[in-house]
Amino acid sequence: MASVDMTHPDPDSVPVRDAATVVVVRQGDAGIQVCMLQRNLQSDFVGGAYVFPGGAVDPGDDDPLYRDLLVDAESIGSGPGGDDLRFRVAAARESFEEAGILFARSTSGGTVALSDPSLASRFHQHRLDVDSGRRQLFEICVEEHLSLELSSMSYLSRWVTPRGAHRRYDTRFFVAEAPVGQEALHDDKEVIDTIWISPEDALEDSRSGRRTMIFPTVRTMALLNQFDEVTQLLEYMSTIDEVPTIEPVMTVVEDRLELELPGDPEGVGGRYDALSGDPLSAS
Repeated sequence: MASVDMTHPDPDSVPVRDAATVVVVRQGDAGIQVCMLQRNLQSDFVGGAYVFPGGAVDPGDDDPLYRDLLVDAESIGSGPGGDDLRFRVAAARESFEEAGILFARSTSGGTVALSDPSLASRFHQHRLDVDSGRRQLFEICVEEHLSLELSSMSYLSRWVTPRGAHRRYDTRFFVAEAPVGQEALHDDKEVIDTIWISPEDALEDSRSGRRTMIFPTVRTMALLNQFDEVTQLLEYMSTIDEVPTIEPVMTVVEDRLELELPGDPEGVGGRYDALSGDPLSAS
């Protein structure tokens, strides 16, 4: 598992940027599958790690025009605290930019199926335009007569990068079922590989070192591993009425890096191995 460089000489000088990520899931023959993207090896933040689609919130994600494009505007912001529209927009935009997955419907109610070659080609150009900043996602929606289906994203968790890191993010995690008729495909820029993997296999790959994953990813996979079906997971998500802010604290214990989660939100003692992400015994 990747470790974050915790050597910044002045931790209080590092700004905390708002960010959002979406855990895209689908039902496989053997259970839940999760979309993961491998970050470019040359990236200066967790390069090579397998992550969920996501990134920093952009100023344009806060444009009031987005609310006019929502399938179910009334439900946005009515959930657990911290569930702000701009985070959902950022998660949807990053999902489109990095993985080509668009959480939207036509204004007539139909799904956005990108299996048609001509449609896929057009939306590929839209994806490039949004990624480059030439256009905003809402402009694509207006042109293509789409409504954003952001209420399909369930607010799961909120993670803050530990103090001491050279980059810090306050990240909202969402969970959403993959849209019908769309295939995830990495952009070959920020991300260089796409996989669909079960939570169990992802955890094993992280422990063995086969795939690099950061701590919030590992703990999210551990949660998903408790469910056999997407319907069970989404039903659980509907029961969440409070999402605490989780800010790990990095410590060194007998030459081993540990992470402590204040308040022990997972009920396992609150201490974890920083490399594997596994809980440590309370002893």
